[in-house]
Amino acid sequence: MKAWIPLMLVFALGTAAHAQATCTYPRSPDAPPDGNTATKDQMIAAKHDFDRYNGEMNSYLDCLKLETEAATPKDPKKLTADERKKADDQQKILVQKNNAAVDELQAVVGHFNEQLKIFKAKQKS
Repeated sequence: MKAWIPLMLVFALGTAAHAQATCTYPRSPDAPPDGNTATKDQMIAAKHDFDRYNGEMNSYLDCLKLETEAATPKDPKKLTADERKKADDQQKILVQKNNAAVDELQAVVGHFNEQLKIFKAKQKS
């Protein structure tokens, strides 16, 4: 039974390292077309690009969540003061990454939605 403990530790550390290595920040789409002058085809193409970005960003956020869970000490009471500080610092960095990604996602998609609203209003008139 004790032979499994080092193996499980290696697996757990490998999984945590793998989670960190796979979180790739998605490329933001180009600026959306101007809703006043865009064609329907341009708006549809932009929607597909923004949908791709939204999906990739959500995958990135899910990956950050896994990193956060992996970086969270299971029993913080067993950590030294330095280890607790490192764990806290890593948690803060991951929270900052998450918050920055959410802010960017809201801004980028919000800008597209503004142009889409303009485009739809133009179509009605």
